[in-house]
Amino acid sequence: MFDRDVPPDEADEDIPRASTGSQGLDAILGGGFDPDRMYLYEGRPGSGKTTLALQFLLEGVRRGEQTLYITLSETERELRVVAKRHGWSLDGITVFELVPPETSLDPSQEVTVLYPAEMELSETSHMIFDRVEDLNPSRVVLDSLSELRLLAQSPLRYRRQILALKHFFSGRKSTVILLDDLSSSETDLQLHSISHGVVLLEQLAVDYGAERRRLRVVKMRGIPFKGGFHDFTIDKGGLRIYPRLIAAEHHKDFTGDFVPSGNAQLDALLGGGLERGTNALLIGAAGVGKSSMALTYAIAAAARKETTAIFAFDEGHGTMLARARTLGLPLEEAIAAGYIRLKQVDPAELSPGEFASLVRDAVERDKARIVVIDSLNGYLNAMPDERFLVLQMHELLSYLSQLGVLTLLVLAQHGLIGPMDTPLDISYLSDAVVMLRYFEFDGTVRRAISVVKKRSGHHEQTIREFRLSRHGIRVGPPLSGFSGIFSGTPAYTGERAPLLDDDAPSQ
Repeated sequence: MFDRDVPPDEADEDIPRASTGSQGLDAILGGGFDPDRMYLYEGRPGSGKTTLALQFLLEGVRRGEQTLYITLSETERELRVVAKRHGWSLDGITVFELVPPETSLDPSQEVTVLYPAEMELSETSHMIFDRVEDLNPSRVVLDSLSELRLLAQSPLRYRRQILALKHFFSGRKSTVILLDDLSSSETDLQLHSISHGVVLLEQLAVDYGAERRRLRVVKMRGIPFKGGFHDFTIDKGGLRIYPRLIAAEHHKDFTGDFVPSGNAQLDALLGGGLERGTNALLIGAAGVGKSSMALTYAIAAAARKETTAIFAFDEGHGTMLARARTLGLPLEEAIAAGYIRLKQVDPAELSPGEFASLVRDAVERDKARIVVIDSLNGYLNAMPDERFLVLQMHELLSYLSQLGVLTLLVLAQHGLIGPMDTPLDISYLSDAVVMLRYFEFDGTVRRAISVVKKRSGHHEQTIREFRLSRHGIRVGPPLSGFSGIFSGTPAYTGERAPLLDDDAPSQ
């Protein structure tokens, strides 16, 4: 599950790692950078390189290390504004700028800082070397290489200058981060070959909603790391990186006992109930009762003092509370007691990595035993430009299964009556599939429920009627006389007697 440039037994594991200042990047790298090496952050302008580099230096300040930020493109004033908006102070970080202050445009003002475009490349390098020798920093950031590339004027001279930088720092106890804004026409493989490690940051525009940002470790000599892309966001306080979820890394022992729903008839239909460590897909038309059924499980868990995490893509907090009151379910009390944690997800602001992180926090930090995703339609619509959503959902479901969590997935089919269309085929990932349908009898609209799949054991092959009432969900006895249930146009030709009365307490 890891990418390795060298076998792990060849790496010197006795060397303590240097934290990157980002908990997420440290997790991807298995602890951080090897110290006293040169690394490269590359990405287009606005991708987050400067912010991540400042986090690296701030971590050094917290550890009492000497730090240096060498800037050839931004002024110290601009850096301090960026830091202030993140709630940081740059006190403890020495900023060495090789750009003129704004007042240098006035010829009457004395120019005290040199502009690199007016110097020879060697002069710029000597100024950097002198400042490093004076300060002797443990952590150094050089921002950015595009200025050195312009001064070099030729690839050969530029490569020699980067090699000179590497040779200079190799004799010092300094961990160096180089920033490159990819201003050259193509990927600079020279930098990749010289650097000990390369981290690529990307910013992607989508058709609607916030931009997506992701990070990939391209290379890291001697350090096992998690390959592939990892989503991240830039929030106040820096980059929040969400390492790609790898289910095989998470496992704990648990007993796969039944999870009671609070409704004896529903449990009987499911052959005793749903087991821990499994997932169930509740599928049916809009408004048929899928979310209410999932809510029933959450309320029953709260009565056992177990925690449920509900991720609501489609419904607001107020709508869910109103429905619970209509069904006589004490949702507000369970939320107030902390047994139900309701997270309303904004579909336009989410990435798959961030959503997986929210689920992990609910399970690992809040100890949730049931997770409800309501609905998969919202999850799909939240990330229309993302690829491999089904594979990402498979990894998430495997993770939840290996931690003994019961997962309830709500999926609305297109249409209310007639043939139903499923927007996302995830049934093959589901351990159980519960189908809910409308049907008509004697001029009234009724609801039917059936279990069409359950991997973990026996279940009834029958169809039962259920109703949503002020006493909660009521499930009736098995019915016969149904036809057309799978075509989307169920027809009931049986007796009226087995059907549920208008209203009565649930069993």
